[in-house]
Amino acid sequence: MKTQLALIFAAALSVPAFAAEPAATTAKGDPKAAEAIVSQVCAGCHGLDGNSGMAANPSLAGLGYEYLHKQLINFKSGERKGLVMTSIVANLSPADMKNLAAYFTDKQAKPATSKDLEKALLGQKIYRGGIQGSGVPACASCHGATGQGIPVQFPRLAGQQVDYVISQLNQFRTGERANDGGKMMRVIASKMTPQDMEAVAQYIRGMR
Repeated sequence: MKTQLALIFAAALSVPAFAAEPAATTAKGDPKAAEAIVSQVCAGCHGLDGNSGMAANPSLAGLGYEYLHKQLINFKSGERKGLVMTSIVANLSPADMKNLAAYFTDKQAKPATSKDLEKALLGQKIYRGGIQGSGVPACASCHGATGQGIPVQFPRLAGQQVDYVISQLNQFRTGERANDGGKMMRVIASKMTPQDMEAVAQYIRGMR
């Protein structure tokens, strides 16, 4: 049974990966100028190449310039809460934030693997088709069929840490995180059970 599930899951994810479109350094920041800040401040939690090795911390590689820049601004203004990030962005200039967003946008996200194929298969159904009767739309409608996101509007999800995805969904559900446009994610997360969240997170982890 486990072998069959593994084959089904592998087939479902056999989609070629697409690299994030490089940020324009002239208008959106200079990745090179961010290297010192990344090595001294960001790498410990998010990895030097933006691929986090810590379950609670998000991978930033390839998330998209607009999304990354917005999150830094939101942490700076207090619109998005986070004790560690709030203290870090307090020392960043507007130019620093643009450069950091450009730096991580240019990095290539590394493929990852889900550790629970049965939950991931349920997550696949939710991601692709939503949850009928609960009002939860398909995640793919905003984040793309392969989890690459839609530049400017919605972030890449493919390969993201399971624990981080679950924590963010819970923060949206409780309203602790409230920097989503039109309360979109807060409404969606409020309709998801803990089991739904974990299933989707497991599927997202294995996406490429």
